[in-house]
Amino acid sequence: MLLVVTYSRAARTTLRNVRRTHESAVVRELGRAALFEETELGAFLALRLRAKHGDDVQIERTQPFNEFAAVREAVRDAAEAYEDREAASTPYVKFAAGTDHPDPDSMRGTDL
Repeated sequence: MLLVVTYSRAARTTLRNVRRTHESAVVRELGRAALFEETELGAFLALRLRAKHGDDVQIERTQPFNEFAAVREAVRDAAEAYEDREAASTPYVKFAAGTDHPDPDSMRGTDL
């Protein structure tokens, strides 16, 4: 998919008009951004926005997030265990202390 983010009022207005005119090319609307189908029409619409508004339009190509391929099992297990914790107010650092769950500092420093 193509993520189109707008940074000016004029660009947002044009994006809104494009979304209304080409609903079939839009996967999701996100306020000042939109996800376009990864088709030539989606690319055309995104590039047209950038041609009209220049740097006020950012275009990024997105890829689906496959948690099983991108995230190690310990992190996935920690996320599920933390959501099943008994006390909702327990911070993750305290929850993970003394367990096999990864600590936030180690996760922060590890790229996917």
